[in-house]
Amino acid sequence: MVIGIVIAVIVVGVAVWAVTAYNGLVALRNRVDNGWAQIDVQLKQRADLIPNIVETVKGYASHESRTLQAVTDARARAAAASTTAERAAAETQVGQALMNLLATAEAYPQLQANQNFLDLQSQLKALEDKIAYARQFYNDVVLKYNTKIQTVPSNIIAGMFHFTERGFFKVEEPDRAVPQVRF
Repeated sequence: MVIGIVIAVIVVGVAVWAVTAYNGLVALRNRVDNGWAQIDVQLKQRADLIPNIVETVKGYASHESRTLQAVTDARARAAAASTTAERAAAETQVGQALMNLLATAEAYPQLQANQNFLDLQSQLKALEDKIAYARQFYNDVVLKYNTKIQTVPSNIIAGMFHFTERGFFKVEEPDRAVPQVRF
């Protein structure tokens, strides 16, 4: 009789642990998905802002077509990306192209005095700050999620229910370089 109670308590304990571990993994996976969705919202706003910036700069710096084309091409690659990793890499290129565009724009005093350009630049800065925060949040949640599915004993449940690791939103080494502007 006592052995039966002990076995029942152990079985119930294991079942409670398994349900708790599974629910914890699901909650973290959903937070990762939510984190990416928040980044996606900010990236969409930036993508919507880019044509306005490009058109404004075009009016003042029409001979900077290579820089303007790089921004447009990077935006198109980001829109065409199909995986999180591809999208992250493409969005990093968009950020680099925008930095080059803004650095190029500094050579045009009339453009720097244009209120429309200043407003667009301010909106872009605010969006970049939001994107940076959203990336940090996403990477923090990915770290927690990946740690949970890799550590014992929750890795048992993760393996049984096919929870897979998620990638971080990284900045690639070449993209850390300061943009070079030559006239």
